[in-house]
Amino acid sequence: MQYLWTFLVGGALCAIAQILIDKCKLTPARILVMYVCAGTFLTLFGWYEPLVEFAGAGATIPLTGFGYTLAKGVKAAVSEKGLLGVLTGGLTGAAAGITAAIAFGYLIALICKPKPKQ
Repeated sequence: MQYLWTFLVGGALCAIAQILIDKCKLTPARILVMYVCAGTFLTLFGWYEPLVEFAGAGATIPLTGFGYTLAKGVKAAVSEKGLLGVLTGGLTGAAAGITAAIAFGYLIALICKPKPKQ
């Protein structure tokens, strides 16, 4: 049952983004920023954590989950380091995901031999 809820919640978040792309005059980049900000603000008010507990990866993999990760990192760093944690917490919280994206992107670039558009 957990797989079903993960799929439905993640799919709903992606479907909302697709509807915004199709029906609004927003660019995909603006929608991505809106999703990260939404995840951050929902985490700030304590509303995103229950969704993460309910849907697991369905809530943490989309970009709202990136905002959630940033907010959790800032919250933890502020409790440890004080005001300096506002500047360092987001990067610390998201470091593993960013590092993995860079490393796997580099690995795929080595394997696939990318070429520039002409």
